[in-house]
Amino acid sequence: MRFHLSPEQVAIQDAVRGTLSDCWGTEQLHRFADSDADFDARSWAALTELGIGALALPEDDGGAGLGLLEAALVCEIVGEAAAVGPVIGQIVGALAVAACKVAATRDLLDGIASGDSVVSLALGSELVQCASSAHFFLTEDDRGGLQLVVAGEGVEIEPVAATDRTRPVSRVTFSRAEAYPLFAAGNPMVQRIRDAALILIAADSLGGANHCTQQSVEYAKTREQFGQPIGRFQSLKHQLAQMAMEVEPGRAQLWYAAYAWDAALPDSSRAAAMAKAHLCEVYTRITRAAIAAHGGIGYTWEYGLNYWFRRSIHNRAWLGSPSELRARAAALADW
Repeated sequence: MRFHLSPEQVAIQDAVRGTLSDCWGTEQLHRFADSDADFDARSWAALTELGIGALALPEDDGGAGLGLLEAALVCEIVGEAAAVGPVIGQIVGALAVAACKVAATRDLLDGIASGDSVVSLALGSELVQCASSAHFFLTEDDRGGLQLVVAGEGVEIEPVAATDRTRPVSRVTFSRAEAYPLFAAGNPMVQRIRDAALILIAADSLGGANHCTQQSVEYAKTREQFGQPIGRFQSLKHQLAQMAMEVEPGRAQLWYAAYAWDAALPDSSRAAAMAKAHLCEVYTRITRAAIAAHGGIGYTWEYGLNYWFRRSIHNRAWLGSPSELRARAAALADW
């Protein structure tokens, strides 16, 4: 049993982190947040050139033959950078299409895996990320199955002012739009796809929480008061240590949830629910603590911590609140 990432997995994270550092930073975040756009073509192209859409696909489908764990490692770095784009929808959409047996639907796989066809997740809510730039929407049909709806006629998109400025959302409604079937209600893949989405949201949250913790530590080393770095003050030391102690245990929880999904273990659904519930709750606490650790500058728009705080609020509500998911986990355990 391994308790650390392999060199190959570390290299995946390093590649994504290096790519985003070249094309996405605070300046780009500010520019994007001040615009009316809901999608950034440059950073999306850079990410998809790394093959993130095909990362978890079988080699027979032109993928890398890896698993959801590796996809979660990618989403962790995306969350760390607060990058835009429906990365989670793209990865989950590719998994769903690859597992589908309908030939017409499977014909879409190449475009989705390459990133040329953008997939946004529209499960459980009419508020959808990057809706005006998506080519497909992964959503439920009227019987509880899954389908891939084609953007265009029959799809109404209304941009709304939302909390998360890194992934703008729109209110999307479907009215007799063209759709490709994926899985009928009752098919186990319906829940597996939802579980995969929960795990990737948890990964995004882990990355964001870790970023805010590290940024707070670096700030404490350089910001001086009374002639010394504020990191020497005992109360702040305790606060930063508490932040780190909340983040790190969540890493193992996420890895296990992704491993359980890949191995199709009996407790995979429960592990997914618990990982999403816990890490999204941790994310909101860490962002609040990070802003407090920075003092007055942490509250300013220019410094940028608000992007991660706002993203944490979105992640917390997305596909179920912590209390809803803990109730599901308890039911799955027959508590």
